[in-house]
Amino acid sequence: MTNPAYPPPSEILSDIPTPDFLQLPYAHGGPAGAGRLRVVPEDFLVREWLGFAADGEGDHWLLTVRKRGANTHWVAKQLGRLAQIHPRDVGFAGLKDRNAVTEQSFTIPVRSAVEQWIGVNGEGFEVINAVRHRRKLKRGALRANDFEIVIREFSGDEAALAERMTAIAARGVPNYFGPQRFGIEGGNLVRARRWFNNEIEIHDRVERGFAMSAARAAVFNAVLARRVAAGTWDRIQAGDVANLSGSNSVFAVDAVDETLTQRCSLLDIHPTGPMWGKEPTTAQGEIAALEQAIAADQAQLTSGLQRAGLETQRRSLRLPVGDLKWTLAADQLSLSFRLPRGAFATAVMHELLSNAFAQSLPEGEED
Repeated sequence: MTNPAYPPPSEILSDIPTPDFLQLPYAHGGPAGAGRLRVVPEDFLVREWLGFAADGEGDHWLLTVRKRGANTHWVAKQLGRLAQIHPRDVGFAGLKDRNAVTEQSFTIPVRSAVEQWIGVNGEGFEVINAVRHRRKLKRGALRANDFEIVIREFSGDEAALAERMTAIAARGVPNYFGPQRFGIEGGNLVRARRWFNNEIEIHDRVERGFAMSAARAAVFNAVLARRVAAGTWDRIQAGDVANLSGSNSVFAVDAVDETLTQRCSLLDIHPTGPMWGKEPTTAQGEIAALEQAIAADQAQLTSGLQRAGLETQRRSLRLPVGDLKWTLAADQLSLSFRLPRGAFATAVMHELLSNAFAQSLPEGEED
């Protein structure tokens, strides 16, 4: 069924090209259907889950801010301006999508110019809760994000869709970095390549961070794509560096036994890929050879990241999708699920919809 208020998906999606660096393989057999993402910001709702409650006392306000069509850095600057404090004194745990409605936390020192924060608003944001807290929020100080996503004009076989949802709930999806990480038209990645090739200099610390993050993401996605194509993205292999689900803990896998295999099938542990830095790879054997081959293919990025002196890290190749629920009413598909911090909901959409990454390309300033 097609809603006359919107053109059919085939008419609007065919003209949206997917950049080469986002033409990534599927893990569950290709898209389960087609549909329209983010027709309005309310179609993409994100609620941050810190995993802890406010202290109820202390030298900071822990604010819950609802924002619409605004990025996190911009809102932080506006809060700092209202509070008459330096922007660096505003704390937040993570970056959220611009083209969305999001609820996330910020901290502001109590000594600021604003005494009553609830109801304070500005262009694209409103403070909906404020509680005293002892510490400034630091980046990464959250556990997960809860998503509610509406896909309009969905077309596809309902039985196949149900089967796909079951597979995603049981096995997760490849933990790809989504289009947001690469900037408008892949601009962050383009700047990284030009910087590493000594064509430009990037002096601004935030811009340098975006460029390096995009470079790392491109290398990681290339490794993950190779593992997806080989069918090993969700299987522990000898030589892997495994991640304990829900934590930053990793350990080397010298040999695979029944216990490790079972833990992996239960989503308790996951294989990882490299977040490239000054040490080439911490994997061993055939896994190290695969990652080094990708590094050679991406030599401009990997050599630049090594020169930048970043610490090599590991990231899970698999993304567990928690509390997955869905309903299909006429041609509107509604989803809700929870993802751990640092994960992209577009990685889930990629396994459901054709052209999902292309539909999620940033159109304005993004986090």
